Amino acid sequence: MVRRGVIQFISTIVCNANWRGFRDGTVYTGKTKSFCVPGLNCYSCPGALGSCPVGSLQSSLSGFLPRIPLYVLGLLVLFGILFGRVVCGFLCPFGFFQELLYKLPVRKVGKSALTRKFTYGKYVFLALVCVGPPAAYVIIGLGEPLFCKYICPAGTIEGAVPLFIANDGLRSAAGMLTAWKGFLAAVLVMVSIVIFRPFCRFICPLGALYGFFNKYSLLGIAVDNNRCVNCGRCAAVCKSDVRIAGDRECISCGDCITTCPVDAIYMKKPISRRMKEEKND
Repeated sequence: MVRRGVIQFISTIVCNANWRGFRDGTVYTGKTKSFCVPGLNCYSCPGALGSCPVGSLQSSLSGFLPRIPLYVLGLLVLFGILFGRVVCGFLCPFGFFQELLYKLPVRKVGKSALTRKFTYGKYVFLALVCVGPPAAYVIIGLGEPLFCKYICPAGTIEGAVPLFIANDGLRSAAGMLTAWKGFLAAVLVMVSIVIFRPFCRFICPLGALYGFFNKYSLLGIAVDNNRCVNCGRCAAVCKSDVRIAGDRECISCGDCITTCPVDAIYMKKPISRRMKEEKND
């Protein structure tokens, strides 16, 4: 879908519109940083105008006095109810970055029973995001944002790389942790060239969370069960590891809609538009 690529591009630009940050090697700390964007976009990216929901969740649960992150949880539930994994397919800058890498003309590794098993990994990382900081607080008396600090490659690619390029002082402060995360980021970049959105499918805790809302969200892919003949064509054409269109692995890209032989797959319509059509009928 060409339109999806345009929306992804616009979303990435809007989320990272602080151009001075890239020039000066600084992180924006204005009022909009108190608001979480729907997708994965690192707080430390020089262009970021908003906060990453995963980072905000970890930050609230970390420190000497962990707090219950009601604001962040409320936003995540709101985004989930409105969009589900439409966020992943249309609004996430880091997902868009992986798709651009996948467009490079090299031989690809398709999905399989093994990749489907790997999709459960993101639920493990979701547990790490939610349980890790409180567990660290109990053990050492200090909550640690384990996922963001030691694993998340978005922080390295979106934050560390452009900051290091523009800021000599930050480069001189780099240590073993920076090297470790740089290694993880380099692996992800190489894997993303041959595997479709590996971070989103196997690691992303945000995608795992939004997946629980996919069936009930106001927007996204849906299947008319009265029409569906379980032919499996939607799963066959999908680059993600769906079993059927609209399940928890579906990012609502829409590639499957035209392949359905009985027109059972469709994009959900916003409530206002649906009510207007029903009234006209």
